[in-house]
Amino acid sequence: MLKAVIIDDEPDCVKLLALQLKMYCPQVQVMAECTSSETGLQKIKELLPDIVFLDIEMPVMNGFQLLEKIGNINFSLVFVTAYDQFAVKAFRFNALDYLLKPIDGKDLKVAVEKALQQKPDSEQLHLVKQQMHGGEKYYPDKIALPFQNGVTFTEMKNVLYCEAENNYTRFHVVGGQQYLVSKTLGDIQEVLEERNFLRVHRQYLVNLDHIKKYVRGDGNYLIISNDDNIPVARNKKDKLVERFGWL
Repeated sequence: MLKAVIIDDEPDCVKLLALQLKMYCPQVQVMAECTSSETGLQKIKELLPDIVFLDIEMPVMNGFQLLEKIGNINFSLVFVTAYDQFAVKAFRFNALDYLLKPIDGKDLKVAVEKALQQKPDSEQLHLVKQQMHGGEKYYPDKIALPFQNGVTFTEMKNVLYCEAENNYTRFHVVGGQQYLVSKTLGDIQEVLEERNFLRVHRQYLVNLDHIKKYVRGDGNYLIISNDDNIPVARNKKDKLVERFGWL
């Protein structure tokens, strides 16, 4: 069994999440249901849980402040939040696991499975905290790409394009490196299209700064800075025109 601690200042949310974990994640045993951040901090130190479900906005000490007091995080972590869409993007951008209130049972099961595969990195926590409290105009220079044993932080300017592979996305990076991420291209698009990326095909999302040429013909395509060819769907050409002017 995996030991879990729930920390949320709303008692009803704590009780509901404990019940949902029992129903959907029988491998997780809730060892403590905490309705204050102070109690939560104490229980984490006492119980040494495998996974913590943590609300962000709590009185006295919020979720990020609690994590700072712990220091080295040696447990898996799932944020529980009622935040707006911008904050959700911050979690996605930094590859942190989260659940939106009210929590859906299927989402809970997926989040637990993903969270147990890796523990959060201090840089991830720092970046998401900056994004959430620094306003919508703040964007980090790096994106967090989770892999089996951890997280790789890659500079945005070095990402050439993203390629869909079923429910995964392959990041193609300057220098020939590739990273396979367990998120759909639609999820990636939602975050990166605010960062000078454009979905030009159902299978491709490109960094506009790395486009060298647009080739017209029977099959319209882009030539990227590494000389890869990326097809452009007919219904996506107008978006390219909007970004660059007439082609």
